Amino acid sequence: MIRLGIIGYGNIGRACERIAARDGRFRLVGIFTRRDPSALDSPFGTKFFRQSEIFSFSDDVDVALVCTGSANDVENLTPRLAERFNTVDSFDTHAKMKDYVAAVNEAALSGGKLCFVGIGWDPGLFSMARALFYAVLECASVQTFWGRGVSQGHSEAIRRIDGVLDARQYTVPIPEAVAAAKRGEADALSDRQKHRRECYVVAAEGADLNRIRQEIVQMPNYFAPYDTSVRFVSREQLEREHGGMPHAGQVIACGREGGDSLNFALSTTSNPDMTAGIMMAYARANAHLYAENCRGAYTICDIPVSALYDDGDKKSARDFV
Repeated sequence: MIRLGIIGYGNIGRACERIAARDGRFRLVGIFTRRDPSALDSPFGTKFFRQSEIFSFSDDVDVALVCTGSANDVENLTPRLAERFNTVDSFDTHAKMKDYVAAVNEAALSGGKLCFVGIGWDPGLFSMARALFYAVLECASVQTFWGRGVSQGHSEAIRRIDGVLDARQYTVPIPEAVAAAKRGEADALSDRQKHRRECYVVAAEGADLNRIRQEIVQMPNYFAPYDTSVRFVSREQLEREHGGMPHAGQVIACGREGGDSLNFALSTTSNPDMTAGIMMAYARANAHLYAENCRGAYTICDIPVSALYDDGDKKSARDFV
C-alpha cells in the first residue's frame, strides 16, 4: 500500500484523487491545498489540510504528488519538498528544466529521497519519443507539435496575472510547419513559425485590459516567443465555449533526406486526466525504485519502463515485447 499525499486540488489534483480512490494499491493520506480546507468536500472522503501542513507528514507519506502550477509553484515548492519527501511532478517549462532538475537533485540527495520531475505527456511521454527517435534515426530531424488543445500550464500562468478571473489558452500548430516536419525540412523553423497561441480571458470588472494583454504577450517562455492573440470574454462564454480541456500533439522524426520517419501522436478529451494517469503510474514506480535504494532526481527518460509494473500487475513490461 502506497501512502499518497496530493499537493494542490486543481484539475490534475482532482484527477489524481479519482485514480487513487479506485486503485487498491494507494491509500490517500490527504490533499494539501492553499484553499480553506474547511470549505472543501471530497466525493471520496479524502481529508484536506493546508498546503503548509505537508511538512508535518514526512513520516506518513510515501509519495507526494505535486499538482500545483508550473508557472511559479512547482519550481519553488518541489526543491523544498525533496529533502523530506519522495515526489512526482509535471513541471512543464522546457527552458528551465535542466536547472530545475539540478536543484531538485541536490535537495533529494541531501535528504535521501527520490524525485521524478517533468512527469506528464510533455515533458514526459513525448520526451521519451524524442530521445528514442533521435537515437535510432541517422541524422534525425525531430520536431514536436502541440495542439490544437488547452494547455493547463499556460492557462494557469494567465490566471496568475492580477485582474484575471479565469482563462483558457489554446496551443495551435501551424499546418505548413507540420508539413515541413514530415519532409524533414523544419529544423530551421522558429517557435513562432511552428505554433501560435490563442488566449480567452475573463477579466475582473474595471481591470486594465491593455495591461493584462501586454503581460500575456510579453511573458517569457510562455507567450513571448509566439504570435499570441488575446480575447476577453465573459465567464459564461468561457464555460459555454471553452469548458472542456482537450489536447493533442505529435513528435515527428525524419532520417537522412526524409527517407525514414517515425511518429508518436496523442489525442485526449481531458488534458488533466491524461496527465494524472501518467503521474499515478510513475508514483507506483517511485515507490518501487525507492525501495531498491534509488535516490536523487530523475526525468522520465531515466526511469525504466519495467518499473511501471509490479508483482500485483497481470502483465509485466516484457509481455509487450
